[in-house]
Amino acid sequence: MLAYHASRDAVPLYAVYALLFAEHGLSAGQISSLFVIWSVTAFVAEVPSGAWADTVDRRHLLVASALIHAAAFAAWTWWPSYAGFALGFVLWGVSGALMSGTFEALVYDDLVVRGERGRYPRLIGYARSSALVFTLLAELAAVPLLYAGGHQLVGAASVGVALVQCVLAATLPVTRSARHGRRDPDEDPARYLVMLRAGLAEASRTPAVRRALLVASVLVGMTAYDEFFPLVADAHGVATTTVPVLVSLATLAQAVGTALAGRTARMSPRTLAVVVAGGAVLISLGALVHPFVGFVAIALGYGLLNNAMIVAETRLQGRIQGPARATVTSVLGLGEETVALVTYAFVGLGSGLIGVPVAVALVGVPVVVGAVRCQLVLVPRCWPGVCRPGLPRTPRAACSLGRPCVGDPAGAQMRDAGPH
Repeated sequence: MLAYHASRDAVPLYAVYALLFAEHGLSAGQISSLFVIWSVTAFVAEVPSGAWADTVDRRHLLVASALIHAAAFAAWTWWPSYAGFALGFVLWGVSGALMSGTFEALVYDDLVVRGERGRYPRLIGYARSSALVFTLLAELAAVPLLYAGGHQLVGAASVGVALVQCVLAATLPVTRSARHGRRDPDEDPARYLVMLRAGLAEASRTPAVRRALLVASVLVGMTAYDEFFPLVADAHGVATTTVPVLVSLATLAQAVGTALAGRTARMSPRTLAVVVAGGAVLISLGALVHPFVGFVAIALGYGLLNNAMIVAETRLQGRIQGPARATVTSVLGLGEETVALVTYAFVGLGSGLIGVPVAVALVGVPVVVGAVRCQLVLVPRCWPGVCRPGLPRTPRAACSLGRPCVGDPAGAQMRDAGPH
């Protein structure tokens, strides 16, 4: 599982694709429109693909996702125009939708079968951390690749990595639905609709799940401005070959933040809000100051935000009780894309008036406000895994001190996810 997830983001193009677009004559507004195309595609495909993942063997979807991912980078590499870049983002959006929710549901259900559900936050944290380490290595590898063969060599290497992930996807565990044996193919459409309805119903009608979805959507979606980090460096006059090094600082901090998610899984809602607000402030300040000092601040803030995202997503998984786990998780992806679309539109329109660094810095304002709102409004009375001392120790008891709830499955998960 770790090797599969790590290979997903070991893509040298990640560090320089915004610069690739700019070098082919695209303005910041046009680049933002590409990000919007990406998000709209993912938005449309997210929930249907999640219901599909609750119907068929999830490995098959993950193999298809990797193949489509490779095709996206091929379009960028050998058709470097606005149309080619747009096609690449459409393919990437479909690929991401197929993987989003599918991988998390596969991991969670496999751990449940093994009786090791409490390992989920630690395992997902390690998976994302390992992916980020490989992303860091890929970003650093982009420098010699650029020197040796320019963007075309970087793109070809990225296509190769995506094909490696395709092979690794075939080695993942058989999902629970696949263990139940072969079904009549005529039953699949009906089963698909059943899972789609079940997932949407749980996401919309179960208050605890709905609130957890809102919190996680805000946390993840508002960090979409990381796509503009290379343009921030470029706006400060950083050399093209140095940009991957600065971006890799944020990736390194992101890896550390996600790796520590198992240890911070029991943080209180108040602490979670402070972590998110602090991370947003650091990123905003970093975007405005000297690029080398600024990217250290950006890296620290990004690490904090990613740690908080894993915590919020873990608590959502602990709340889901129905059979359509991938569908509910895909609703999270839908919320993330909605927030991301607003972010892309704001930075794209604002960059022409106030510049990319200032536009990115201003995104931090709603992140801070969102953190406060999540802590005061969106956090349920019983946040998974936390109980107020002095009150009955039941799943409905609430608090900010991080003590696990007795009788709450998510609370048990948080207990098992503590430091070892």
